[in-house]
Amino acid sequence: MDLWAPKRRIEATYQRALRASMRSLENLLVDLDDPIEILRAIRNFSRSKGFAVYSEAAATKMVTHLFTDAGRTWRQAAKKNSRGRFIYEALQKEMAGPLGGTVMSQINRNAELIRSLPLDIARQVNGHIMAESLKGTRASNIVEQIKAFFPEASKTKAGLIARTETSKTSTALTRARSQSIGVNWYVWRTSKDARVRDAHARMEGVLVKWDSPPSPEQLDGEARTYGHYHCGDIFNCRCYPEPVIDLDLIKWPANVHWGGRIQRMSRIQFEAIM
Repeated sequence: MDLWAPKRRIEATYQRALRASMRSLENLLVDLDDPIEILRAIRNFSRSKGFAVYSEAAATKMVTHLFTDAGRTWRQAAKKNSRGRFIYEALQKEMAGPLGGTVMSQINRNAELIRSLPLDIARQVNGHIMAESLKGTRASNIVEQIKAFFPEASKTKAGLIARTETSKTSTALTRARSQSIGVNWYVWRTSKDARVRDAHARMEGVLVKWDSPPSPEQLDGEARTYGHYHCGDIFNCRCYPEPVIDLDLIKWPANVHWGGRIQRMSRIQFEAIM
């Protein structure tokens, strides 16, 4: 496996934690037989102190696991190039600098996302209650529909959050570490399988500057775009950044995102824009 490829076990662990919280909520709904009571129970659960504590703990575990795992990756990379000593020294100081703030920011953001999970489901439940009530559906039948819908809806939402947020957090930590030691470029890497979206497949192997994210869909000529973003920074994205620590490890000439387009450059040309 590529040294910089994300460890999917962290995503899987995070997803299990999110699903476990939703199963706890699901168990609270078992004995309820009124649609409005179910809606109230979901909202009360989302505001409970216990769920807030659980959300912060789950977010902290995910972010710190990514932080620790990535630290090992950087140390491994340091052994393979001439900047090794500098990287080692930077890793020792990192939590006192901008990276410490990035870690806390990611924990807070993810805790908030977890807390929003039951509220998102509550909005769907509320919409379902209103639609079915207008049709004249009996309350008991609406309850049965909600209880049948809840497990799959929560499972799907938990999966999306886990997949998207572990990638976003991983990219954010890599960026903070990179820029703290003056590594301003990375190579866009994909998972290289059939599920890679066309626009991202086009980005495979492209050198990207951290302060100039591309618009992959625009570069691929697609009508619909999602703006400018880095690999791993968009929903369901499994791409990841490979920091450009040593130019000797790049195969030249290389594709470079520069001036809003992908250009083929020699090493000398690339060094001129670094």
